[in-house]
Amino acid sequence: MNTPTPFTSRVNPSSEDFSRNRKNMIVLVDQLRASLDRATALSNKALPRFQKRGQLLPRERLNRLLDAGSPFLELNNMAGYLVEDDDPQTSIAGASSITGVGFIAGTRCLVQVDDSGINAGAMTTISAKKGMRAMDVALEQKLPFVHLVESAGADLFKYEVEMWMDSGGVFARLARLSAAGIPTIAVLHGLSVAGGAYMPGMSDYVIGVKDNGMAALAGPALLKAATGEEASPATLGGSAMHATVSGLVEYLADDDAHALSICRDVIGRLDLNRHCPTPPPRNFEEPVYDAEDLLGIVSTDYRQPYDAREVVARIVDASSFTDFKPGYGVSMVCLQASIYGMPVGILCNNGPIDPDGASKAAQFIQLCDQAGTPLLFLQNITGYMVGTDYERAGMIKHGAKMIQAVTNARVPRLTLMIGASFGAGNYGMCGQGYNPDFIFSWPNIQIGVMGGEQAAKTMSQVFRDNAARKGVEVDEAQLQAQEARVIEHYDRQSSAWYTSGRMLDDGLIDPRDSRRVLGMALQTCWEARHRQSFPNSFGVGRM
Repeated sequence: MNTPTPFTSRVNPSSEDFSRNRKNMIVLVDQLRASLDRATALSNKALPRFQKRGQLLPRERLNRLLDAGSPFLELNNMAGYLVEDDDPQTSIAGASSITGVGFIAGTRCLVQVDDSGINAGAMTTISAKKGMRAMDVALEQKLPFVHLVESAGADLFKYEVEMWMDSGGVFARLARLSAAGIPTIAVLHGLSVAGGAYMPGMSDYVIGVKDNGMAALAGPALLKAATGEEASPATLGGSAMHATVSGLVEYLADDDAHALSICRDVIGRLDLNRHCPTPPPRNFEEPVYDAEDLLGIVSTDYRQPYDAREVVARIVDASSFTDFKPGYGVSMVCLQASIYGMPVGILCNNGPIDPDGASKAAQFIQLCDQAGTPLLFLQNITGYMVGTDYERAGMIKHGAKMIQAVTNARVPRLTLMIGASFGAGNYGMCGQGYNPDFIFSWPNIQIGVMGGEQAAKTMSQVFRDNAARKGVEVDEAQLQAQEARVIEHYDRQSSAWYTSGRMLDDGLIDPRDSRRVLGMALQTCWEARHRQSFPNSFGVGRM
């Protein structure tokens, strides 16, 4: 392995290309912020209703719960975007909840907040999917799961049988978390009916807000419709009743703020950090090069090349790294570096992956796995090389070795998609199907089996070949119209907005936040692999 030498950037911030790239990327970042702000503004419109009930807004609850000034890694911020409403100007991101990794009483936790300011927090198919992803992260990373509950349950106006069936996985995951020795805590801020009643019911600890908190398998309306019985919310399932009669609630709070204070106290008294060693002191230097440069280095057109090392130099400590086999399989870049003092092996792309590059990547991954070094995949990949020469050189065989290594590596694996992500290249570079610990995207990415133009040309060639075999003349006008439809169909689904809305990643981020996001993710993975838990057979049953 080579001796590290300082990386010298060749980026020219005064160039026309840099200025154009920066301008185009800022448009996308502004679009991202506007989308997220729209959800916050819509939720905040409910303030008068919340004030009337003496409640805090969902985002204020989150702020009160988390340690002041501590980092928060939001997950699936774009969930639901362009799913039910395909108008980018009106579609609401977030799927009526906020999820992420943050600190409560000094303990790293996975937090889910029902955004009851939007449609009373009613759940759709994508809402359930987002909640299950949050619980999966909690289980994989051994994070206490804290749920601030206030939801009208399933959105009956958007009922889908798949949502009802799949939502059973929410409660199954709560059971698995408890059995794995990972505490689950529910704060009952408001309504929680039907299946939602099992959120507190399946949690290890329940804190209920007096007067507002309510949990029942059938709310008053459904109860009357089903049985004819009339009951007030407080009598049927109020927090006070559950704290004194049913035993569902362990801690009764006067209001939201009091409930969140109790939650912080409960987590603090669990003292879970005693089961995890303190991370060793990490000395590091900030990158030499400014993260602002990332906006101008990477084009929003994935066909425009750049040196991936320029991106890495804006993310890693001291902008310093060791290049592994730089003269072999040169389009597959493998680097040894550190982020906030934590070692990491980085794989990135300077073009399609050839047989040499695939073999190099497979070896590098295995070496990192042997050393216990986390892996970071920076995806900007159009795929593996094709053609007679590459097939004869064993592209399939060598590509398979790389995918074997990616799949079976035992170390933490993080994926950041920064450009193209097409075909099997997505697989080899640890796409979502390979269950990386975390996967985030920049807003410029293009993802899919192939680009729309390539798909259209491929289908047209197949059409021409079939026509030639049948002796039929090709209608070029019809073929061009078909190509236009194919391009639109493929490209619409390949955008970051479409894919992130469908939770094909853990969220979109501003490129300038990459170092911070990756650092938080790496620290979370380190804790998970050093924290001792105490599993049991069935989880903690309610008594």
